[in-house]
Amino acid sequence: MESHAVPHADSHTKVTKRPLNTWEVTAISVGFMGPVMAMSLNGIGVAGLVGKAVPFTFLVSFVGSLFVAYAFVRLLRTVTHAGSVYALAGVTLGPKAGFFGGFALLGTYIFMTACILGACAVFFEAMLEQFNTAELGLAWLVIPIAVAVIGAILNLRNSQLTARTTLFIGLAGIVVMLVLSVIILVSVTRDNAPVSTGLDWEALSPAGNPWSAIMTASVFGFLSWAGFESGSSLGEETNQPQRIIPRSLLLAVVVGGFVYTFVMFAQSLGFGTDEEGITAFASASSTLTTLGSTYVGSWFAVLLSIIAFAVAFGAFLSSSTATSRLLFALARDGFGPAKFAERHPSSGVPVPAVLFTNGLSIVMIVVLGICHVSPVDVYYWYATIATLCMVVAYGMASAGAIAHILRRGNQVPYWEIIFPALALAYLGFVYVVQVSGQEAPYNYFPWISGAWCVIGALVIQARPELARKIGRRWSRADDASTH
Repeated sequence: MESHAVPHADSHTKVTKRPLNTWEVTAISVGFMGPVMAMSLNGIGVAGLVGKAVPFTFLVSFVGSLFVAYAFVRLLRTVTHAGSVYALAGVTLGPKAGFFGGFALLGTYIFMTACILGACAVFFEAMLEQFNTAELGLAWLVIPIAVAVIGAILNLRNSQLTARTTLFIGLAGIVVMLVLSVIILVSVTRDNAPVSTGLDWEALSPAGNPWSAIMTASVFGFLSWAGFESGSSLGEETNQPQRIIPRSLLLAVVVGGFVYTFVMFAQSLGFGTDEEGITAFASASSTLTTLGSTYVGSWFAVLLSIIAFAVAFGAFLSSSTATSRLLFALARDGFGPAKFAERHPSSGVPVPAVLFTNGLSIVMIVVLGICHVSPVDVYYWYATIATLCMVVAYGMASAGAIAHILRRGNQVPYWEIIFPALALAYLGFVYVVQVSGQEAPYNYFPWISGAWCVIGALVIQARPELARKIGRRWSRADDASTH
């Protein structure tokens, strides 16, 4: 199999260590996904659409995520680069397509980083509510600013510290969720359970829902895997990246699939699978906190809210890391300030890109905050825009995988083309669901994400020298791979 180990040593800096291992890269991806955030919020909308079939719907989302992940796992076996989709589409589809895909992914990361800062404020307020504290008002802005500053301090140390911090926080969140899930499943089998529907195994089936409803609801489940590819941005900071990065990304998707399905099964049974329980599930503000208080006690709800905030902080570390690496990769090839292409001589951290990423996220939060937008709306508004950009970026990666399979002399079996083809079909469906039938302000967000992607297309068309420079980099990679 050919190898595209993209040259990455810039003219200013020589990186002296590449410290990350499989689990640390997996931690970055899982941290970006934010399992506790996903399990607290993403099942609510699904329950309103398919009732008790929430866990089955997450299984369908899991399959869709595996199709999308195929392109990354396959291509990252041959491409080593900090730019993720930027490199994958660039090597397979050409420099213009690579830049377009990378620019779309940059939009995903920028808006997702700001969105997660909003989530930090949401969970901090939820934590205060457990102590019957008054609302913060505009003072909530202090929380995301503090998170961004502390995150910058950690990100500037080295990527290993960020990964290990994220891994510790993420594992703590997953363990607490799983413990709560086991407690729920044991409790519902008892005579004195808070609900009377018991172990309803039908929740692992469509439960009478048409497939059109299941597929539509699966879009909201799919969002729980958003950012699984973020670990690929650290391909130049790992040993044996062509082995570690694909394995880490697949591991993140699979771990998420099993954890999400199990936790959603427990949540569905915890609320009850009758009409009253489904209504309670669909109207909950934070499912984990509600169920923690019901099945364990108020002290456990407090613990969950604290952990949810910590996980949101870990997700911010992951997202800001991925954003800064993509800014670095683009600047190294001539797009953006040359400063962004500089790295610390010992840690390899792109310091200017990290500082810009965290500073920009603060500005994005403050702008909406002073316009009296609530932290919850900040989270959902930026998350929606990020998702729309993400679908475009993931689509470019899948198209690149198809081109890679069809490439002359490639050793990949042609039948594998079915996986990226199904991914493209699923991503198209996700985009349609996110765009159609929306009300203000959500009907404006497709225009914002669309404008962002159009800007990327215009930039690469208007700057042919940038495309040529990117193309020469890919050509050097091809030449290096054949010697």
